[in-house]
Amino acid sequence: MGLFSRRRRPAPAAPDAPPTGRAAREETVGHLREFVRTRVGVEAYLEPQTNVTQTTLMLIATDGEWTRRRVPDGRAGWDIAKELGVPFYDVQRTGYPQRMRDWNSRQRIERERAARERAARRAVDPR
Repeated sequence: MGLFSRRRRPAPAAPDAPPTGRAAREETVGHLREFVRTRVGVEAYLEPQTNVTQTTLMLIATDGEWTRRRVPDGRAGWDIAKELGVPFYDVQRTGYPQRMRDWNSRQRIERERAARERAARRAVDPR
């Protein structure tokens, strides 16, 4: 047996390590399936890989709420959208829907309002 022909066992994964392979796909699809099940009018948007991010699949509901998960490539994103039974769009061709931008704006306003209220409470009762 040669030096390079030995098979080494892979190191066991750390208990808190993120899932890989089939487990990662099942976790991703499970999250997206739950999003589709609990929202109305969900559509899938494929976001291309960039220098900073991997290819992602974004699901956007009718009210603009969204979630995003990494996918290996565009074909995998299309397959997942088909499996979930939701319309599939390519962000490079369609852009993001206005309802998503509106939802983001509402969320930012609510976060800022909550921060102001917390600051006002701390000013009244500085414990």
